[in-house]
Parts: sequence; C-alpha cells; structure tokens
Amino acid sequence: MKVAIFYFTQSGQALSVAKSIAEGLSSFTLSYKQIVPQQAYPFPWSKYEFFDTFPETRLGMPPSGIVPIDFSDIEDADLVMVVGQSWFLSPSLPLQSFFTDQKVRAYLNGRNVVFVNVCRNMWLMTSRKVKAYLNDAHARQVGHIVLQDEAPNLVSVLTIIRWLIYGRKEGRGVLPDAGISAEDILGASRFGDVIRRSWLGGDLGHLQERLLEVGAIKYKPSVLFMEKAGHRMFGLWAAFIRRKGGFRDERRRFRLNLFYIYLLAVLFLVSPFSQLFFYLTYPLQHVGRNRLEDCK
Repeated sequence: MKVAIFYFTQSGQALSVAKSIAEGLSSFTLSYKQIVPQQAYPFPWSKYEFFDTFPETRLGMPPSGIVPIDFSDIEDADLVMVVGQSWFLSPSLPLQSFFTDQKVRAYLNGRNVVFVNVCRNMWLMTSRKVKAYLNDAHARQVGHIVLQDEAPNLVSVLTIIRWLIYGRKEGRGVLPDAGISAEDILGASRFGDVIRRSWLGGDLGHLQERLLEVGAIKYKPSVLFMEKAGHRMFGLWAAFIRRKGGFRDERRRFRLNLFYIYLLAVLFLVSPFSQLFFYLTYPLQHVGRNRLEDCK
C-alpha cells in the first residue's frame, strides 16, 4: 500500500499530527507533499493580517493558488490523507486553494481520501465544506479525523490568540499550552493503525465507524451549536467587508476592526449565555441524530 500525505502547516503542528498518524502506517510506503500557497501567510500573524483573511476564507475565495505539486511519484497511491486546519469556521485558505486546484482535482478523482482537521474546537463547517470539495472532485472520503484543543472554549481562545499573534505556545500562569496537547498528538498513531487494519481487511467502507470507536472525533454539541450560528453571522460580515474591497485592500480596514470588536463581544459576552441556552433546551436539540450525521 502507498499513502500520499498532503499537508499545510505554519506552526508545524499539523505535520506532527500527520507523522504521528503515519506511525500506524509504517509498514506502508509514505510520501509527504507540502501544500505551499502562492500567497504567503505570516506566522506569527499581526492582528490585521490575520483578520484580513477572514472574508475570503468564509466566502470561499482564496486570493491565490498553490505552488504546483509533483504527482509523478504518487500516481499509484492507494490512499490519500489531507491534513490541515480551520480558519474562521471554514477550511484554511491554503486548503481551499488546494482543493480547487485543477491538477489536484484531477489527481483526487476516484481516490480514497482521509481528511484530518487540526483545529481549536470548531470543525463541523470545515468538514462539510471539505466533503463538498471531495464530492465535486469525484473522490471518496473514507475517513474524517479531528484533533482539537481540549481546553475550555474561552481558555482556548486566549491561548490561540497568544500563539497566533505573539508566537507564544507555552503555558503561563493559569493558561495551558496552546493547541493540541503533545499527548493527543502522540496518541494519534492509533488512527493510522485503524486505517492499516481496515485496508488489509479490504473494508475501507466502514473505516469511519472504526475511527469513531477509537475517538477520532470528540463531539461537543454545545460548541457545534454555537458554530452553526456563528457560521451564518460570519457569512453576513464577510459579505459586508468585501463590499469595501478585496484581499489586502486598505479601504476595508475599518470594517475589519468592527468585525474584530464584534467577535470579541460574541466570544466573551454572548457565548457563555449561548452555551447555557443550549443546555437548557438540550432535550429539544436532537443531539443523538445530529451526532451521527455530523461525524460521518
């Protein structure tokens, strides 16, 4: 078996996750392919540079393509694994550029694909968008894995801002390390083992069920409830900002600042009450049915 592993990373965390999963596939031939966007994105970010990616990310309008990928050594790959992250409740811009690239789409046609999302804690809308990209490319998504920050929602907001904007991953005081824990990254090798056994058994059709059995997705219904509402509002804000100009247009800076203030207010003032509302109406949320649908 040959596995082609495509990944985009800035901090190195997504690549660490990919390598951990690949440990369970060590008996197979592995080929890593980095996704390199033609539009460079900084890390750490400035506040303006980070929020300026928001409208295009939410609206699915990547401002550039990717550096061409050499597929010559992976034309005979049996399985494709794509490892990336969410930005603003959507696939990151480099991932969007990857999935919309015509040569990538041609390569994915007819192939079995496992998508791995390395994110803070909101992955549902990214999952739906990636599934749509793969369906459009006539690929078969046989697996979906999510590694997320296990800190409480508001704590992870503070730690991810500290990491993305100031470059400080290490915990300090009451705040833990940012991102996926080293323990969770190390434990991701079990997913590779499940993939290997499913392949050897000739049954990739039930791979997702087996991945879920070993914790491939930790379902947090109250967080996903907030994500669905936030995704709708993000669409309105993104369109509002884009009307003032495209990517890197200084004319839209004021509207980006308004969105930044709105986002902080929602995260720290509204989201605690939103979670409370969810749990008060929990019996009406059809969580069991949604869990099965969302984790497929």
